[in-house]
Amino acid sequence: MEKNRILGIARCALIILCMTVFTACGLLQNTSNRLLTPQEHINLGVTYENARELDSAEKEYRIASKDIPVAYLYLGNVYFQKGLFDKAEKAYRKAIDGTNDPRALNNLAWLYYTRDVKLDEAEKLAAAAVDINPGNVEFSDTLTKIREKRMIKATESPVVN
Repeated sequence: MEKNRILGIARCALIILCMTVFTACGLLQNTSNRLLTPQEHINLGVTYENARELDSAEKEYRIASKDIPVAYLYLGNVYFQKGLFDKAEKAYRKAIDGTNDPRALNNLAWLYYTRDVKLDEAEKLAAAAVDINPGNVEFSDTLTKIREKRMIKATESPVVN
């Protein structure tokens, strides 16, 4: 009997110790998140995104977006990958409004291109990205693809007399 009682007390002590350690780890994790700079949250988000851990990446980008608008560019990219196109559009718009980053201009243009919507606006956005960074091949490619799609659509339109 005495042996069972001692084992029961030891189990309770072990459970309490484990709970304390897990609680302390949780508190340390929350504290370390507060110690990261917004740029470090973006860097961590990029790491998560590259590992296809989109929910974790989204969380890091949201934290960073409270302080730096470029985080909305990254948030838009995550939403785009998740197929949340309305959210991606809003995030890219916030990035554009806050930074006028050509990547945000290009990515919103690409979103419109892939969704086959707002192609006139997509062309303007892509052209603006190219104007800001004329040597960027990706931006030029986006603009070319949008212009080609617009030309194809113009030739496919029925002629109305």
